[in-house]
Amino acid sequence: QVQLVESGGGLVQAGGSLSLSCAASGRTFSSNAMGWFRQAPGKERDFVSAIGWNAGVTYYADSVKGRFTISRDNAKNTVYLHMNSLKPEDTAVYYCAAAQILSIRAGSYAYWGQGTQVTVSS
Repeated sequence: QVQLVESGGGLVQAGGSLSLSCAASGRTFSSNAMGWFRQAPGKERDFVSAIGWNAGVTYYADSVKGRFTISRDNAKNTVYLHMNSLKPEDTAVYYCAAAQILSIRAGSYAYWGQGTQVTVSS
């Protein structure tokens, strides 16, 4: 079992930056791939970014490539999402998730956090 708790969401102006954290419990964190997804009101949950267990491989959605950076610290059981040059269309609830295999598909992730709200004002 892996339990995930996101933090770091909030309100920021367009062009600003925000960093999200996801703290994981469970002995298997270091062997899990981790992902970030987001869901805006009335929309489906979309892939944002993912990172392999050893941080050697990362994936990004085209919409965030060059602006967001995913990283992890296995010693702290934490995965991060650093978001720069934020846009109003980045407004959503952001979820972190854990999977056995690195994937961009939400269905591949067995464990999910409760989500943290990110709001970007124009």
